[in-house]
Amino acid sequence: MTPTIEFYEGIPETLSNVSLRRHRTTGVRSLVLIFEELASIEQFNSFRNRFAKALKLTDSEGVIEVQPSGIKFIFGGPEGDDLARVDCTIEIDRDDHWERLMRFMHRYADANEMAYGEPEDQ
Repeated sequence: MTPTIEFYEGIPETLSNVSLRRHRTTGVRSLVLIFEELASIEQFNSFRNRFAKALKLTDSEGVIEVQPSGIKFIFGGPEGDDLARVDCTIEIDRDDHWERLMRFMHRYADANEMAYGEPEDQ
């Protein structure tokens, strides 16, 4: 089974990048999913399909439904109205939830030829 990510039921999205973070004082871990395009926005697909009310992650273990703690739309282009990317933040405070999410992310990465890498120092 190929892992999928959906905002709207039946419309799989393609993940462009991922950022793993941990809050220094609280220790809460977060995962930022970065999408350069959203299939659900293309051709107004979101108006024809049911909103999942949560981000739906599906893999061979089953379905994870999680409500993002934040979604940021970043626009660019000459007029500033082209969707450049969408950052979807998910905060995880339980170890078992984090481990399950990481198993999903590994499966998704393997299926989509993504690889883990440390950010370069600037």
